[in-house]
Amino acid sequence: MSTAADPSAVPPKSRVNLRRPEVMERVAAEVAHHYQSATVEKLRARGGKLTIGNTTVLLAKEFGFCYGVERAIDLAYATRRVCAAQRIFLIGEIIHNPEVNRQLREMQIASLPWQELDASYDELTADDVVIVPAFGAPTSFMDKLGQRGCQVVDTTCGDVMKVWRRVRSYAKDGVTSIIHGKENHEETRATASRALGELGDGQYLVVLTLEDVDYVCAYLQGHGERAAFLQRFAHAYSPGFDPDVHLRRLGVANQTTMLKSETEEIQRRLRQAVIARDGDAAALLVFDTICGATQDRQDALFEMLREPPDLLLVVGGYNSSNTAHLVEIGERQLPTFFIRDASCIKSLEEIVHFDLQRQEEVISAYSRVFLGSQPVSIGITAGASCPNNLIEAAIVRVFELRGIDRAAISNA
Repeated sequence: MSTAADPSAVPPKSRVNLRRPEVMERVAAEVAHHYQSATVEKLRARGGKLTIGNTTVLLAKEFGFCYGVERAIDLAYATRRVCAAQRIFLIGEIIHNPEVNRQLREMQIASLPWQELDASYDELTADDVVIVPAFGAPTSFMDKLGQRGCQVVDTTCGDVMKVWRRVRSYAKDGVTSIIHGKENHEETRATASRALGELGDGQYLVVLTLEDVDYVCAYLQGHGERAAFLQRFAHAYSPGFDPDVHLRRLGVANQTTMLKSETEEIQRRLRQAVIARDGDAAALLVFDTICGATQDRQDALFEMLREPPDLLLVVGGYNSSNTAHLVEIGERQLPTFFIRDASCIKSLEEIVHFDLQRQEEVISAYSRVFLGSQPVSIGITAGASCPNNLIEAAIVRVFELRGIDRAAISNA
């Protein structure tokens, strides 16, 4: 039925044509100026290893911006150029990196709340432009933009949209999506909304930890009570979800930035539980929906840790899921510090870093590596949302603390 015949129908969202050659050429220059690094490229060309005197810095083979992040940033910059006279808004953050989001704020791109549709969305007009971040946005947000008639620049990552197609197919076939992710993460919320399907009657359950999955597996085999199940997973399941009804057929999906080994373990445990219940695994559908860039960065870190350095620095936004998983990998094997940027390396004695267990920034005294004249090696990696200029700053800071100035780095 057409919009004219049905006034309540959501009109098509107006899309903005950004990829004009003259625009993208200027955008490429701007983005390069803000985020690229000659030092990082030099280190990459040397196989990720730079030794000056008694100090070695190792850079993981895969790190930093992925294609999806680069695309999202390019489109945001292009939006500002093409729509110079219009108000431009962004749902939440374009990616999880404070430096990139600061640059967008300086370009007068205003942030809209992503947790809920508040009154600010009702104030949008057809003259406004709204950027959808790389994580995507829930269908309710997209419907609201359509109702307001806004022009939309959708930077949703292609890997995220692959997951959406998967969970939509689950809903169509009456399969409940088991989503491995953080229930309050932007991407997981967007994926969960697609798991409801076109008719809105699809079902999903979000699980984060192996303990969550073990609880589900026990319930599949007849252990546990419905009320306790619903209480444990409150706010992590679809409207009308009933574990006694909707756990018969399951399909696994995930937030694309999760730790692949953990998602695989979740799949394995669910499979065992379904077999124990049914005698076979026919009621469980499994597909690999981990982002390729996320996996590449995890694999590259595992490779670095075959001969581990003395210390590992992981650079990135504290709310970046894929970066946090790199920290988890490092912490299993060596002293690892999750830093926002080089300013966190305060001195020879102190490193300010984000503690994943405490979920807060802390200060650690760690002088064994930086102090003294003994040879040391320091590993550096970064998540898919971290720009190269921040990685360079961390590299330079490490050498400076070892008494090596920028000129020596440039000439090395």
